[in-house]
Amino acid sequence: MGDEYEKIWFWVFVGSRGGLTRMKIMNEILKNPLNMHQLAKKLNLDYKTIEHHVRVLIENDLIVNPKAEKYGSLLFPSSIALVKRKYLEELLKSAGEKS
Repeated sequence: MGDEYEKIWFWVFVGSRGGLTRMKIMNEILKNPLNMHQLAKKLNLDYKTIEHHVRVLIENDLIVNPKAEKYGSLLFPSSIALVKRKYLEELLKSAGEKS
């Protein structure tokens, strides 16, 4: 795998509980920026569940929330996630096939 981000992201999506939910969230954010309420509706999940997993994704440099203090602020892929998008898409695809 090589670099530190790839090792961490592998753990976030494959090696830990909740990886499938985080995969679904990341897939949606890579397609289009959304807020947590939109994600909850789109994925049919509780808002608190989305909030928890979004926090994990932010802490691991996968998504950013530039206006975190505002309710309804949009979530975006981080700049490093965009640079490593191909790796992320491959990881999400392979992990999704195993679940």
